[in-house]
Amino acid sequence: MAEYDYDVLVIGAGPGGYVAAIRAAQLGLKTACAESRETLGGTCLNVGCIPSKAMLHASEYFDAASNGTMAEMGIEVSPKLNLDAMHAQRRDAVKGLTGGIEFLFKKNKVDWKKGHATFQDAHTVKVGDETVTAKNIIIATGSSVTPLPGVEVDNDKQIVVDSTGALELKSVPKKMVVIGGGVIGLELGSVWRRLGAEVIVVEFLDKLLPGMDDDVRKEAGKIFKKQGMELRLSTKVTGCTVKGKKAMLTLEPSAGGDAETLEADCVLVSIGRKPNTDGLGLDAIGIETNKRGQIEVDHDFRTKVDGVWAIGDVVPGPMLAHKAEDEGIACAENVAGQTGIVNHDLIPGVVYTWPEFAGVGLTQDEAIEKMGGDKKAIKVGKFPMMANSRAKTNHEPEGFVKVIAEAETDRVLGVWAIASVAGTMIAQATQAMEFGATSEDIAYTCHAHPTHSEAIKEAAMGVQGKPIHI
Repeated sequence: MAEYDYDVLVIGAGPGGYVAAIRAAQLGLKTACAESRETLGGTCLNVGCIPSKAMLHASEYFDAASNGTMAEMGIEVSPKLNLDAMHAQRRDAVKGLTGGIEFLFKKNKVDWKKGHATFQDAHTVKVGDETVTAKNIIIATGSSVTPLPGVEVDNDKQIVVDSTGALELKSVPKKMVVIGGGVIGLELGSVWRRLGAEVIVVEFLDKLLPGMDDDVRKEAGKIFKKQGMELRLSTKVTGCTVKGKKAMLTLEPSAGGDAETLEADCVLVSIGRKPNTDGLGLDAIGIETNKRGQIEVDHDFRTKVDGVWAIGDVVPGPMLAHKAEDEGIACAENVAGQTGIVNHDLIPGVVYTWPEFAGVGLTQDEAIEKMGGDKKAIKVGKFPMMANSRAKTNHEPEGFVKVIAEAETDRVLGVWAIASVAGTMIAQATQAMEFGATSEDIAYTCHAHPTHSEAIKEAAMGVQGKPIHI
């Protein structure tokens, strides 16, 4: 009789968890995955990355038809919004992808244990009414919406909602207030603005998109204002009351000052996410979380408890699905005795608005700090998308590409882009940096013409002091 039921039990079937489970099974390990949702895929596939992109894509079509963009290209249409149909295509995309993971589990012989998982000891987990033992347990429980004190979310009423509720609005609100000028708030705010809502973004900091390069953040403010969003920067929300079908917010300057009130039909709370570690029974195995509620791990994703591993949003680092996926593969390979590695210095980030915002590596300020504060220790090349032939013909003039390199070695330290397809373009930069590319390497790599990616080449040529098209 085997000592354990499984070689590997993964807790959580999000992008990190389901990938870890499949990879472990591919490596010949008897594997199970515990998931309490009715469908696999976690937040990303069910109520996050995938459904939001479905709404973003559909709303882009509506916006292009209604704001005159299509008419400028000789396509005269008068669009009519069918919100029920738009929601239906979103749900269909989610259904197809979550069902696809269930198929992959069966194909790779991964057992799905349905229910909430709680540690009994380091090798024993209770999943629903079942007790499961495993030699190795991978925690991949993801994250959930961070609550905002003084603002109570009730998705059912559709007045004060979080990101999940914002995907299910049954009608377009007249006025939506988005609390938080980060990725989620700007993406979902963009959806409802395109469909006709007046959108006001309230951000505690003085610029949008914290964590991105400062030039990107400055340009973001200009772009979203031009699109019609009202930005209340350096402002905090101190309270919210709901009366009837309206919400009344209390606002103050972030640094303190006189309060004001703001009425809205819908309020979206999007101030960040927190690791899902409550209810796991971590105290039963002697694991404590850090100040951010994360589980500390070593380079191989081991926790301090032998046989217990952790990946994704519950460990330090950016809360991104692709980071979790790469960690899931690497962790499974480490469990199997192989060498799994993730380069956490090169995790690209993307905002899927119009245009898209993307970056990888260091910001300009971070690069200068790394060089001891010496501004001359770095070189910067910047190329505007309005000078890119593909962007020009596509009527997409907004944005730029920025390449940051070390002056002495020319090694690329960071790449930042604003373009309609910046999320796709950033993959080239990430791959180049993974292999230690210099700006000269990128500048002298032949790019197909006409493509948006030529802007990366041109920005790299700018680092070299040899720009062609500006």
